[in-house]
Amino acid sequence: MGMTGAMSSMTPVAPTTTLTAADRCDRCGAQARVRVVLPSGGELMFCGHHASAYEDSLRPAAAEWVDETSSID
Repeated sequence: MGMTGAMSSMTPVAPTTTLTAADRCDRCGAQARVRVVLPSGGELMFCGHHASAYEDSLRPAAAEWVDETSSID
């Protein structure tokens, strides 16, 4: 028996990208420091303030939480 179909069930994972100065908070338009990737594939971006405000409700449902607040210039 071969491994037919064994690899087809794997879901590729997109590489995590670094946020840039062009990325903006979805709530206020400030520079985004946190990217939240949802299980559906969508994503949200927040400044540090709004990420903190929504973290308790969003983090448990997030597929990925990329926090770059420590890299603030």
